[in-house]
Amino acid sequence: MAIIHIQAPEPPWETWETLLQVLGEITPVVEAIPPNAALADVSGSVRYFDCDAVEIARLVRVRMLALYGLDCAVGVAPNPMLARMAGHHGPPGAVRCIPDTPQGISGFLNPKPVAVLYGVGPKTARVLCEYGLDSIGKVAETSEATLQRILGAKTGRLVHERARGIDRTRVVPHAPPKSTSAELRFDRHEVDGSVRRGALLGLAVDIGRQLRADGQVARALTLTVHYADRSTTTRTRALPEPTAHTPVLAGTAQALHDALGLQRARVTALSLRAEDLTTARLSGQQLTFDRQTESARRLEPVLDRIAARWPGSVGPATLAHP
Repeated sequence: MAIIHIQAPEPPWETWETLLQVLGEITPVVEAIPPNAALADVSGSVRYFDCDAVEIARLVRVRMLALYGLDCAVGVAPNPMLARMAGHHGPPGAVRCIPDTPQGISGFLNPKPVAVLYGVGPKTARVLCEYGLDSIGKVAETSEATLQRILGAKTGRLVHERARGIDRTRVVPHAPPKSTSAELRFDRHEVDGSVRRGALLGLAVDIGRQLRADGQVARALTLTVHYADRSTTTRTRALPEPTAHTPVLAGTAQALHDALGLQRARVTALSLRAEDLTTARLSGQQLTFDRQTESARRLEPVLDRIAARWPGSVGPATLAHP
């Protein structure tokens, strides 16, 4: 196989759609990876374009840069796991290739800490480090039986294979999940956390109304914070259940914001995106005996109709201006 992993420098939804469109012109085997990356199997494109996978990766990068001004980090490898790692550990604007040879794969993997091995979470990495297996090379030299005694049969076998550069997964082509988003750009560099929290409430109100108007619910929420130095931070959190209920969306968005601990960060914009949408009538809802919550859910459609007819007439009291 010839796999490329490409990651755009900015996480907004429009950037990701642009990336997928460019890759779709190269190969139909494209797997979308939210919020701003994708995997592509270019094995069938090598003969068509009469060039190798590295040259195809450079072609994709040049197209993104020339047409859209986006300088992407690209990884090229014989399997999806190595392509992801090459893409993540390469600098922006570079094409990093892992040769399809045992020496090339081990030379890339062995010096790295075990925590960066794809599929190894913090807990598994901590256990391995307690046994002195703090690098991928040390894990690769350890027998599979030993790793299974440490981590369990399934996890031990998986870690043993991946430490040697073996990945049995394939690129599964699928379109990006449906989403809806809202964004607010501040007139100045905003350092007041309470103002940002109020802005997130307004964005959650807009998204909730859009979801209910479309008859959809979201399974996850993504917050993107844009800073004055043009950098961004993106965090995603799964919702307890599929929902379009504004208080749940607002509470999740504000929890994501508070978890960043921004303090005096100069924020220029906030983006909120409801992801993994599904039809509301096909989703289940946890029963509750909270009369206040049930009343708010029944009241929301009424408020939506009022807001649609008289924009700005109803909304949370904290967003009202004297």
